[in-house]
Amino acid sequence: MTGAAGPDHSTGSTAVAAVDLGAASGRVMLAEVGRAGVTLTEVHRFDNGPVRLRDTLHWDVLRLHAETLAGLRAAAARRPDLASVGIDSWAVDYGLLDSTGALVGNPVHYRDRRTDGVSERVVAALGADYLYRTTGLQLLPFNTLFQLTAELDTPALDRARTMLLIPDLLGYWLTGVAGSEVTNASTTQLLDVRTREWSTDLITRAGLPDRLFGPLRRPGDPAGELRPEVREAVGVDRAVPVTAVGSHDTASAVAAVPADGDRFAYISCGTWSLVGVELPAPVLSEQSRAANFTNEAGVDGTVRYLRNVMGLWLLQESLRVWRSRGEAGDLTELLAAAARQPALAAVVDPDDPDFLPPGDMPARLARACAERGQPVPEGPAAMTRCILDSLALAHRVAVRQAQRLSGREVDVVHVVGGGARNELLCQLTADACGLPVVAGPVEATALGNALVQARALGVVSGGLAELRALLRRTGSTRTYRPAAGGQAGWRAAAERAGLADG
Repeated sequence: MTGAAGPDHSTGSTAVAAVDLGAASGRVMLAEVGRAGVTLTEVHRFDNGPVRLRDTLHWDVLRLHAETLAGLRAAAARRPDLASVGIDSWAVDYGLLDSTGALVGNPVHYRDRRTDGVSERVVAALGADYLYRTTGLQLLPFNTLFQLTAELDTPALDRARTMLLIPDLLGYWLTGVAGSEVTNASTTQLLDVRTREWSTDLITRAGLPDRLFGPLRRPGDPAGELRPEVREAVGVDRAVPVTAVGSHDTASAVAAVPADGDRFAYISCGTWSLVGVELPAPVLSEQSRAANFTNEAGVDGTVRYLRNVMGLWLLQESLRVWRSRGEAGDLTELLAAAARQPALAAVVDPDDPDFLPPGDMPARLARACAERGQPVPEGPAAMTRCILDSLALAHRVAVRQAQRLSGREVDVVHVVGGGARNELLCQLTADACGLPVVAGPVEATALGNALVQARALGVVSGGLAELRALLRRTGSTRTYRPAAGGQAGWRAAAERAGLADG
């Protein structure tokens, strides 16, 4: 294929490829962006999931690289003038490179049990207050700090010279240029929340080798160009830049929330629900630390002040188990049946650590209900209603806490990502929060990824407000209004689940 990168003058659009890797699936989206709006075409989709080798849960990262190339090849076949590539993924996981740039072992999955007990040891040694004041980050057992600590004194870490988070690793294989993008680096619990630079003090205190932590990039920064062999594999014979985007998928998703003004909460809903508000500065109070809220870097210097909620993982893993037993099939039919079940009959805390690893999720949920003296849901429909009621309840608690701790009042909740398709969950979230829920766009992460690339190319201009206005003009959303009354029922449900109601 030939031709210089740039706009297609027949359509007035510039084409970029958004590589969006989730914990359950990945996709490559062709985005055609102009001043009038943005259109997305999915050119390649593939499953993603863990691979167990002996006692360790890994990511099949070489397959992710091959699927990325396949997607870029499909994008370039449609638009030979492809102008840029951007990559985002889930957070915290990484690959180690040796002095030659070779991968040292396959990246380990964050649900692996190697970090069991590690966070407690690190917190005991360094102090929870120090960790929060330095990084502003929620304590989660799989944060990169704890994963690297689990690798201390291993041959792999001894050989390693560079650590790259997953999107940076894939970008390195495309370009040969190593660097760490700041929105994803902010999830590692190794970045200074104020300066947005690696915390050398924390790295030293934790006993980690500082050689692992390379130069940082911001969304919109150049991240190299496709290597010659990559261009050949993709089918282009000219330079194509890779652009740093909000490489933590939630950072890209929040950038594409079609909000008007700043009085909004967001829920980036997929395998995880990331629930919070967008702020200009971190919240580092003791109350914030005790509530386990996190301050992650967003696009354009914003702070994503949020809590991680276990999310649709509970339903995804339950579906896997039910289907293996022939107990459930079509998801649409299951959700319709769940909608007919009694509301709030049984609820759980979705963030119970027992729900984190893969396994028999329905049995764990049943056990959690029984332990709190609630009726055990019988059958997939009742259990699905328990899961969705519980997620809506957790959304309510997180939204209320985010407002109280940050001082930012909100008038609307935006649900973006795959969960925006789940009509029952969106309505339950509106009912639980007592606020309207605006659902969509479903592909918010790819849109945020593409718009940051387009802005770096000069195709669009302005800050987040202008990018969001563009999305409101061209995107489609659905609004769910809260049912009248009913807040007392949600308050009582929070007490039954053992949740502090905001």
